[in-house]
Amino acid sequence: MKKIILIASLLTGSLFAQVKGDIEVPYISYQIKMGKGFDSVQANCLMCHSFGYILNQGPQSKLFWDKKIDKMVEEFKAPITKEDHKIIAEYLFKHYGNGKLK
Repeated sequence: MKKIILIASLLTGSLFAQVKGDIEVPYISYQIKMGKGFDSVQANCLMCHSFGYILNQGPQSKLFWDKKIDKMVEEFKAPITKEDHKIIAEYLFKHYGNGKLK
């Protein structure tokens, strides 16, 4: 019984926590490289996640970017057409690629 009361008080204790003053959420600005194909990236990729998701992948191969776009279409049902897939992959590889095809 004591364990239940202890657990319940620990779980509900945070409900009564108060913070004095305003809470500021940090804003992170990402350096986005503009170029041919960015419109497709903006329309198809940035509707679901920030540009930081792309940058956090690091410099990758053409095959990596192709597979990443396939994953977004197949697993997350992103409405990316085959034409946009090609445009997005070329943009990502040109601006955020490592120069390797595989």
